[in-house]
Amino acid sequence: MQRPKEGNEIKFKPIGIVRTNASDDEVRKRVPGQESTIEIYPEFQEALEGLAGFSHIFVLGYFNRLRPEQVGPLRVRPRSWLQRGLKLEELPLIGVLALDSPTRPNPIGLSLVLVVKLEKTKIVVTGLDLFDGTPVLDIKPYKATYRAENYELPSWHGELREKAGHV
Repeated sequence: MQRPKEGNEIKFKPIGIVRTNASDDEVRKRVPGQESTIEIYPEFQEALEGLAGFSHIFVLGYFNRLRPEQVGPLRVRPRSWLQRGLKLEELPLIGVLALDSPTRPNPIGLSLVLVVKLEKTKIVVTGLDLFDGTPVLDIKPYKATYRAENYELPSWHGELREKAGHV
């Protein structure tokens, strides 16, 4: 596989921005039912045609508030397990591509959300785990073909579930 030549840049133009009244902690904890609004910039309004009627969408956002040390590491401890009662020292170092951690080689987030309503350039959703002010890079509709009926999880995941008492 050939890599792009050194110095080549990939540039994205945000299509909108996340607006929410939720605190950062509420967003991190994924408080059920918490609404957010994705405000699509007017020049992208035409791109919303045909989206009405989809119950769920994928939202790709740019993690614009990461600390410098969060961009680039390839292995981290899966801190989401701390909310389930585990201690940091109990967590293994895992490659970031095996986690949904915001620490990534490229600070891009992906959320599957429920569409509550769509009005002109505003999409009200629940389940969005992006902070207020997060730039939105893209939106994709959820389709039945994306569903995985049979899936497996790695052994480290099962071991952490067991330690946390979530068998």
